[in-house]
Amino acid sequence: MKASLLFISIFVLLPFQGISQNVYLLYDKSVPQAAYSAEQLKSALSEQNYTVTTDSVSYDFLLNIGVNEVTLQPEAFEIIPNGRFITIYGGDESGMVYGSLALAEELGNGVSLADIASIQETPNFPFRGIKHNLPWDTYRPSMALDQHYETARDLDYWESFLDMMAQNRFNSLTLWNLHPFTYMIMPENFPEASPFTEEELDEWRELYHGIFRIAKERGIDTYLVNWSIFVSEEFSKAHDVAHDNFYPHYYVDGDTSEIVKRYIRESVTQVLKEYPDLSGFAISHGEGMGGMTPRERQDWMNETMIEGMRLADRPVKFIHRVPFSAGTGSEGSTSLNTEQITRQAMEKLDYFDGPIWVEMKFNWSHAHSTPELVKVHGGELGDTYFEPEPENYKITWMARNEDFFALRWGVPDFIREHIETNTASYVGGYFIGSETYIPAKDYFTKIEEPVDWTYAFQRQWLFYKLWGRLLYNPDTPDEVFENEFTRRYGNQGKNLLEAFSLSSSTALRLASAWDLRWDFTLYSEGFLSLNENEDDYESSTLDYISVDRLIQRPPLDPDYVSIKDYVEATLSGTSFPEDAITPPVLIDMLEEDCERALELVKDIDTADNASLMYEVSDIKTWANLGLHFAEKLKGGIALQTYRMSGGEDNKEQAVNHLEKALAYWDEVVRITRPIYKDMHLTHYMGGGFERDDEKLFHWEHIRPEVAEDIEIAKNASHE
Repeated sequence: MKASLLFISIFVLLPFQGISQNVYLLYDKSVPQAAYSAEQLKSALSEQNYTVTTDSVSYDFLLNIGVNEVTLQPEAFEIIPNGRFITIYGGDESGMVYGSLALAEELGNGVSLADIASIQETPNFPFRGIKHNLPWDTYRPSMALDQHYETARDLDYWESFLDMMAQNRFNSLTLWNLHPFTYMIMPENFPEASPFTEEELDEWRELYHGIFRIAKERGIDTYLVNWSIFVSEEFSKAHDVAHDNFYPHYYVDGDTSEIVKRYIRESVTQVLKEYPDLSGFAISHGEGMGGMTPRERQDWMNETMIEGMRLADRPVKFIHRVPFSAGTGSEGSTSLNTEQITRQAMEKLDYFDGPIWVEMKFNWSHAHSTPELVKVHGGELGDTYFEPEPENYKITWMARNEDFFALRWGVPDFIREHIETNTASYVGGYFIGSETYIPAKDYFTKIEEPVDWTYAFQRQWLFYKLWGRLLYNPDTPDEVFENEFTRRYGNQGKNLLEAFSLSSSTALRLASAWDLRWDFTLYSEGFLSLNENEDDYESSTLDYISVDRLIQRPPLDPDYVSIKDYVEATLSGTSFPEDAITPPVLIDMLEEDCERALELVKDIDTADNASLMYEVSDIKTWANLGLHFAEKLKGGIALQTYRMSGGEDNKEQAVNHLEKALAYWDEVVRITRPIYKDMHLTHYMGGGFERDDEKLFHWEHIRPEVAEDIEIAKNASHE
């Protein structure tokens, strides 16, 4: 749809009618994105008591919605007010959606049509994606994921989720599970692979067609992301192949038999043909490919997934995940040779729609740590993918969150710094999302009072709004987010953005101070980390971070200093660089920010608003977790000092600080126990990842481990 100038001649003939509330929308009804834009504006206008009229002559305001490819880049938009005529242009259909939503947002903030100002924005990144795991054929068998099954089969959920994505200017939805084909097609040459009747499969088809259609209406690309050599259990048994390569297994060897290759290749092609609104696929060189070298894994991908996409003979967008292992196992590792193999393979691909998006995990599974890239999945990353600069692909950072699911989070300056630090000409954007958490069913809320959300992602609205809007435009001011708090809570919301920014920085600081790797190696909001038994991995457990573990653990961020290194240096008279974040510096940061956050919310009356109560309670919880962390650091310094140099006063200080740390933990329990249910947590599966070993999480359950720190200090001895 091109920009229409017809309305200009109409304007000239119409006299100015004065201020009233009749609004006419001019748009191309045959374009799905235009129709969606108009519906969003109609809703926003109605909420502000305007009347949308079908009379194209007698109106008080005319909103012209169109596309201007001449002067605007793809996904850019501009709003051009001219008296009672307001034009909304997008550089393409997606930009048109964003422009319409921007105007709707202004209306929601109380700005009248007569006072709308000119706005123009251009996207900072072309790829702004969400990682959304599906609760069927999940990567890990877990009640924490299974519980979302019914919610995620409801198109109402997906409509709400995709509305949120459009409002926050995310443009890519990636759907992840082991083997999606079972739920989407009856394989033409392998009908025995399907466990469903045609009637049952039609229900699944309706779901997937609906998701892709709703996404397209909002200008959102959709991708299927499966792990590698997995099949349906029915296919495995029918052909006596891939004996463990189906749900619920995932750390399994690859089956490279020809029948498996053909089944996967044909399934990819058939899915792309049967689902024309699906944008593309992603490939994963990891689980399901044990026993294969990096070269063998890439060759398998070329023969199956990539060839299947080519044979679909239609435009396909493509995500190429960086290999997770440089060896033949499923553990994480990196190597120059693997990087070279992967780059060479990608550079040969020239038939995909747009650049290849190369996904790399930022700081493994915990991007909410330091904004400095320390490691990817498997270890440190070389410069092979960046130098010389690639021509047919762009790096897309995977900002995984395995650190907070229940507590609301929002630190806008962290995201801005993350983007500024990691933007380069070869970077195409970011993914955000989780592996062990699905934002569908609200399994957190305990109270019966009405709240303003239905689904889990709506509780974390600030997280999505910050990431999405700042990925689109890092210069988006805090005022945009503050206005959303005001819209929800009136004057009582004016301090909440600052309070969240201060208090939920606790999660970032813990993750920066704790060297971490894959999913279960840290769960920040629970102050839990995997206690790995190197001799018997099956007996490894997710435990509270004890004072002894905190003393010994090296940090992730190279600017941070561990308690152990700090005490050793202090006792030997060694100094640190001025910008080093030593434990005392970290303590000051935690105390200053968390105490300020508590001060900002102390007078907020939440008695009549349960939604506001949750927001304020989460701020208080983060702040008390931060103050707990500060006292624990003080206790750790005193304890390690006592162990190395003696002094009963050091021991007494250690006990005193750890008792204060327990008191802050008790405050966390006091706040959260009445309002949060016990929660399923994938991290809490036993070392063998058996369902029967799953426990429920709540801060109250961890209190005995927190109290044990005091006994550790009391029983400490001088070396």
